[in-house]
Amino acid sequence: MSSIFTKIVQGEIPCYKIAEDENFLAFLDVNPNAKGHTLCIPKQEIDKIFDLEDDLYLGLMQFSKKIAFALEKAIPCKRIGMAVIGLEVPHAHVHLIPLTEMNEMRFQDKVSLTKLEFESIVKLVQANL
Repeated sequence: MSSIFTKIVQGEIPCYKIAEDENFLAFLDVNPNAKGHTLCIPKQEIDKIFDLEDDLYLGLMQFSKKIAFALEKAIPCKRIGMAVIGLEVPHAHVHLIPLTEMNEMRFQDKVSLTKLEFESIVKLVQANL
């Protein structure tokens, strides 16, 4: 059975897409810890990040780094935090979270954003890629 991320990759479920290439996709988390919370995923459905082949793993990290630099320019924050947890969706993914305080990395408190706010963030980050 396809994960929700595979359905996003295949266009079956819409997303707030930041960037993509032939192997990876970055999109805003719709249940964000902080404004700009972004997920970077391999397009290939692989459950655990450490099950990725080395070249795909390194590619995901390079892709995530590029997105993190753009996020940091677009969203006011102290730094971009990165987390790999992998329990909520059985598809390898990296969380990039603009941080102003440690609580934003705890995955407990969430922020609510409107469709217009999500779309505005996408444009801001894309302008910095």
